[in-house]
Amino acid sequence: MSDNEFPGWHGTTIIGVRKDGEVVIAGDGQVSLGQTVIKGTARKVRRLSAAGSEVICGFAGSTADAFTLLERLEKKLENTPGQLARACVELAKDWRTDKYLQKLEAMLIVSDGADLFVITGAGDVLEPEHDVTAIGSGGNFALAAARALMDSDKTAEEIARKAMGIAADICVYTNGNLTVESIKKS
Repeated sequence: MSDNEFPGWHGTTIIGVRKDGEVVIAGDGQVSLGQTVIKGTARKVRRLSAAGSEVICGFAGSTADAFTLLERLEKKLENTPGQLARACVELAKDWRTDKYLQKLEAMLIVSDGADLFVITGAGDVLEPEHDVTAIGSGGNFALAAARALMDSDKTAEEIARKAMGIAADICVYTNGNLTVESIKKS
């Protein structure tokens, strides 16, 4: 069956905002298959604890693929306690070179409260400019909204929530049912 005959899974908006020593990652709850909403309450933002490291993360893409990557990230964090950047680079290297992992279709935003990264299957570990990043179908809408709000009096969480609301109003693959996690620098 070709891709044109079977609609792919779509939808998700995940945003990461770093402001005033706090990082917030927020994600919507919608999962769509073609033009049909399959679920509106999915939880795509998680908190991980490994070897004393506390990390928050959000994912866009295939859920099973994202959980595989999150498990791998936890193992990398156990091997490199307190070194999120190194764990992310090691995960990205594996993702890029391992034949099984290469087929995984997902993206991650991760933070330990100090660092904020996007990890992709192309081997990228990206630290965003302007302390804001977003992924998923509504990511560009949320990113633009959050960047416009960064100079305001709003907290990181208020910016993330407002940006997600704007993305949900524009992107049909994004809803307003949010999961929000925050973490401060340790």
